[in-house]
Amino acid sequence: MKAIKLFIAVLFLFALSVHAQDSLVLRKIYDEALVNGESYENLRYLCKQIGPRLSGSANAQKSVEWTKSLMDKYGFDKVYLQECMVPHWVRGEKEIGKIINGKTEINVPICALGMSPATPKEGLKAQVIELRDLDELAKLGESVIKGKIVFFNRPFDPRFIETGRAYGTAGDQRFAGPAAAAKYGAVGVIVRSLTESLDNYPHTGTTVFPDGAKQIPCAAISTKAANQLSTLLRLKKLPTIQFYFKQNCQLLPDAKSYNVVGEMTGSEFPNEVITVGGHLDSWDLAEGAHDDGTGVMQAMEVLRVYKALGMKPKHSIRAVMFMNEENGGRGGDKYAELAMKNGEKHIAAIESDGGGFTPRGFTFQDISKKDLKEINENWSGLLRPYLADHLDAGGSGSDIEPLSIFKDAVLIGYRADSQRYFDIHHTPNDVFENVNKRELELGAAAMTSLVYLIDQHGIK
Repeated sequence: MKAIKLFIAVLFLFALSVHAQDSLVLRKIYDEALVNGESYENLRYLCKQIGPRLSGSANAQKSVEWTKSLMDKYGFDKVYLQECMVPHWVRGEKEIGKIINGKTEINVPICALGMSPATPKEGLKAQVIELRDLDELAKLGESVIKGKIVFFNRPFDPRFIETGRAYGTAGDQRFAGPAAAAKYGAVGVIVRSLTESLDNYPHTGTTVFPDGAKQIPCAAISTKAANQLSTLLRLKKLPTIQFYFKQNCQLLPDAKSYNVVGEMTGSEFPNEVITVGGHLDSWDLAEGAHDDGTGVMQAMEVLRVYKALGMKPKHSIRAVMFMNEENGGRGGDKYAELAMKNGEKHIAAIESDGGGFTPRGFTFQDISKKDLKEINENWSGLLRPYLADHLDAGGSGSDIEPLSIFKDAVLIGYRADSQRYFDIHHTPNDVFENVNKRELELGAAAMTSLVYLIDQHGIK
């Protein structure tokens, strides 16, 4: 019995020693990221010297070349490109939108949805029918919808504390609404911008037309203009209110592009990989600062901090700048395809694609309650001093989800405070000036800390 008690005491002391060592390392990580961090200035260059980076564009290629050269300069063990073909959609001239009430025309802010076709050269004018969800299409049927512009006007649900959930419940009207409305003879679609903010900035984003589906012009309308249109539709009889819009977008042939990968090779398990990343492409309306310049710069900073501190990972750690998240997901698919082809083992992947705001913690996708409990027991206390200790079940990120083909890989989403993100998401306001330096650096440190814990202790 005495021997058993002694053994338990030794294990307890060993656990305390390991915990203390981890705590010291995390402190060093935060000190490096906060005192000597380079993510903010790197983001400045990406936003101000390169700018919008829609897949297939010249700026997207510039961002590929620059991030590769930057990681080469940092001296990571490996830096390379992964070729992938991506959609090449261009917006064209600025869109025009008008509410037409008899002889009165009211100009309203709109922007084409990504992958939308153009309107006719003279524009498109038709009566408007307002719907709140896609189910109403079937209830009304072709006899009511044919020849009209469908106006999807479902606001964010403000009851969700985590705003990403509101985005998720409202998002189908944008990515699936146009194709669904086309089945019933709609000639165009206008979608309320996906934000709780009441402003005059239309929020773009991709829409999906499945193979063989009829394609019709579709645009986002600002939330203020959406309320104005909705009010007029309620006050007037349907034939009175029409909507006119003109957009000049086009889909060009697929273009060659690349994921950009930097790696620190593992000292013990070089073929076992921890991936951390974000997407390098952005929408064309602004600089793609929060979506997702912050994510790619934080991912790169993970490796830079490791190298600056002289830390040698057991497993290979990769920072991946994924291409084409916004309107195709080709980069994430290619990364997983090549990982499988090369016989790699992926144990974890972390994606930052929720903005560079104050860290809150991480969400773990498809993880058992037992594993999540152990993660919290082992690591939440270490992350608590840095306010990044919310370790919950949840989604990860669209670029890393293809890695679910690796049955042992744990997919993780970095979670920043979400309250401001959808105010600027996919709008002209997504610029460098709206990123806070300290928040960005705290996020990079939190991501580096979790990578370190996974590397040292595993996660399953």
